[in-house]
Amino acid sequence: DRLLELGALPIINENDTISTEEIAVGDNDTLSAVVAATTRAELLILLSDIDGLYTDDPRKNPGAQFIDLVDKVDDHYMKMGKGSGSDVGTGGMATKLSAAKIANASGADMIIANGDDFHVIHRLLDGRNIGTLFVGHLDENFDLVDVLEEDR
Repeated sequence: DRLLELGALPIINENDTISTEEIAVGDNDTLSAVVAATTRAELLILLSDIDGLYTDDPRKNPGAQFIDLVDKVDDHYMKMGKGSGSDVGTGGMATKLSAAKIANASGADMIIANGDDFHVIHRLLDGRNIGTLFVGHLDENFDLVDVLEEDR
């Protein structure tokens, strides 16, 4: 909380050493959504090797359509999540969609954008329409523990 009060921009990476005990959430997407939910963040930005959410994997299906706005992550969108599309990722779109459910239920918006663009965060904060925006809707019955249990 103190770092946030000072204006720090948290960059979450489960593989970074932050204590002698491992957190073991499972992936950076979920960990960052948990941090966003517990800190009452307004916005979570997930940087990836893809521009955002597509109807299918655009690397395998050239007809895949880009989705720039998701009002509610439902089963229709969850079915679009697939395993990791790169050799360096561990969760792929499936974990990003699960992270969106967590962040959105806590009231935070979430954006998936391509991290290859060095200035993407600046452009997003300037209001540019980049990536896929998942709109947050505070769920009064939101219970982070319940949500995490559902995903296991």
